[in-house]
Amino acid sequence: MILVHRLKGEPVFVNADLIGSIEACPDSLLVLVDGRTLVVADHPNDIVERIVRFRASVLVAADELRQGGLALVPDVER
Repeated sequence: MILVHRLKGEPVFVNADLIGSIEACPDSLLVLVDGRTLVVADHPNDIVERIVRFRASVLVAADELRQGGLALVPDVER
């Protein structure tokens, strides 16, 4: 999820994997894969940077899990 801001400044989290495209007109228009749209105040370049950082953080967490350094699910004895 990435943080963007509605035109009046209200924060909203959007699933980065559901963003199909971003249009600048002059506000940013997020077009989701299901066709819904969301007009936000954030610049398209900032949104793309947030998506890249979010995806990088997912890869880092996955690597830490693989190496045994991050436990998201506690061990449960059966």
